[in-house]
Amino acid sequence: MKAQASELKDEAALLAAAAQFGSTLDFPAVVYLSGELGAGKTTFARALIQSLGYEGNVKSPTYTLLETYQAGKLQVVHFDLYRLEDPEELHALGYRELTSQADLVLVEWSEKGGSLIPAADYLVELEYALPGRIMQLSTPVDLS
Repeated sequence: MKAQASELKDEAALLAAAAQFGSTLDFPAVVYLSGELGAGKTTFARALIQSLGYEGNVKSPTYTLLETYQAGKLQVVHFDLYRLEDPEELHALGYRELTSQADLVLVEWSEKGGSLIPAADYLVELEYALPGRIMQLSTPVDLS
């Protein structure tokens, strides 16, 4: 596993890191976003999706569990599994169909999806380093 850590001094640095990451992605890709509540996972996802060409509002999927976007020619699915009580709930969301058609799948709180979610190609870990964050990017990810 190849890992790289970066100190992000503020939100602007987090947004720039997400855009930079987006410019290096090979598609299709599955990205797990990891970190405590408020660590910046959704902010990172929002900046990443917008860097890929999506011009609309990127909503947090905390309450809906998922949001889909058309970013240029790319189909993006963003999951937030924080509120998921049972991995089997993913079937009702059409998880397999959505992920099989997506160019990019972003998953927050992947551990709540159990074995039903696809393996990650990239892991982005965010942790507090006030006033900024530390971001560690790992690829390829072997979570077995």
